Amino acid sequence: MDRVRTRYAPSPTGRMHVGNLRSALYEFLIAKHAGGDFMLRIEDTDQERFVEGAVDIIYRTMHAAGLIHDEGPDKDGGVGPYVQSERMKTGIYMKYAKELVEKGEAYYCFCDRERLESLRTEVVEGKEIMLYDKHCLHLSEEEIRENLAAGMPFVIRQNIPNEGTTTFHDELYGDITVENAELDDMILIKSDGYPTYNFANVVDDHTMKITHVVRGNEYLSSAPKYQRLYDAFGWESPCYIHLPLITDENHKKLSKRSGHSSFEDLMEQGFLAEAVVNYIALLGWSPEDNREIFTLEELIKEFDYHRISRSPAVFDYTKLKWMNGEYCKAMDPQRFYSLAEPYIRAVVTKKLDLKKIAAMIQTRIEVFPDIAGHIGFFESLPEYDPSMYRHKKMKTTEETSLAVLTEVLPLLEAQEDFGNDALYELLLGYVKEKGVKNGYVMWPLRTAVSGKQMTPGGATELMEVLGKEESLSRIRRGIALLEEHAGSQ
Repeated sequence: MDRVRTRYAPSPTGRMHVGNLRSALYEFLIAKHAGGDFMLRIEDTDQERFVEGAVDIIYRTMHAAGLIHDEGPDKDGGVGPYVQSERMKTGIYMKYAKELVEKGEAYYCFCDRERLESLRTEVVEGKEIMLYDKHCLHLSEEEIRENLAAGMPFVIRQNIPNEGTTTFHDELYGDITVENAELDDMILIKSDGYPTYNFANVVDDHTMKITHVVRGNEYLSSAPKYQRLYDAFGWESPCYIHLPLITDENHKKLSKRSGHSSFEDLMEQGFLAEAVVNYIALLGWSPEDNREIFTLEELIKEFDYHRISRSPAVFDYTKLKWMNGEYCKAMDPQRFYSLAEPYIRAVVTKKLDLKKIAAMIQTRIEVFPDIAGHIGFFESLPEYDPSMYRHKKMKTTEETSLAVLTEVLPLLEAQEDFGNDALYELLLGYVKEKGVKNGYVMWPLRTAVSGKQMTPGGATELMEVLGKEESLSRIRRGIALLEEHAGSQ
């Protein structure tokens, strides 16, 4: 077990939760940091929770996140099958369960539902747990043979002693010891012949030579039972790494109701996969310095699982949006345009230079749906109040703006080159001639052509995109609005 081998073992039950993606990411980083193998295993033993199409979601999500597996259902590394329902057909789980029965570490249980419901229960972490009383442990071999021959339904249970303690080691929490009396004889093989999640997990991790197991700390309570299985078989247990809980801003468990609990939710909300991966890496782990932006390759180099915190990690949606904005700013302009184009076309139907619009907004958005709020004025000039021409810093008023627009209009009408640079030079000449500051002229013009107080570009940039005819039309409307305002004073 010198070579590090990790696995991501999701159940195909729907979209991939942020917590599950973090587990997959950390498993991937641990393996790749050590030059080891990262495996994908599909755990579909719980047929009642199986969701059609969920396996495709797993593949799609991992590919989008860049978590490329070395082994899996589509990449045989010699320890397959990599789907538990297919592994079950080989008889592997029943074989190992019967081995435990022979060792006295497990036993057949024939109790029916009525008897089980009569047993005492305890409330553990808000859930009512039934404690089995080992009734069937005391059946004779003859009784067991007769029951099996009669086709009586059964499960196979783990045999945990009522006395003593069990100790397991976690890389973050250290050695944890629990009283055996607190552990229930959990079911290993269900009445339908399927293994339980916990049992299949242990058998598969051992037979697939997994060295490091990463999972949420909600599984800490199950770890002693896992340890007892490893000890019962005489197997070396893997390195356990139990991750802190991910909470929302109110410090409650991140739920589906939050609207951003899954990777696909975030993709639909206009986030970049690489930004989401970067952010999720920091939910519980921190580098040696205060750096926050990492490529996946940089995470592989820097990731040390010993720096994972035991404290709950808060999923800060605002922080994620900020990080996504940083990725947008740093993105290659052509790639940004290809991603932004559908959002731009959803708003702007006119034949304008969409690439120039994209260039204007690239440094101004955090997520792609933000685009609509920045560019609507390109499609049509909104209604606006004359008071928008008033700007204390620019020293503009409705009166000065009317004078500027009236004087600049004929200059623009005579201007043939309506490119940004040519327009700027033209207006700079007017500024110098009048002995005023740039904003004294540019503010009224930008207001006239946009009808907005905040725009992604300056006056001449907007006019270049809008074109001469549309720009002049809007300036004339601005003049008319200011004249009407002056007449009403």
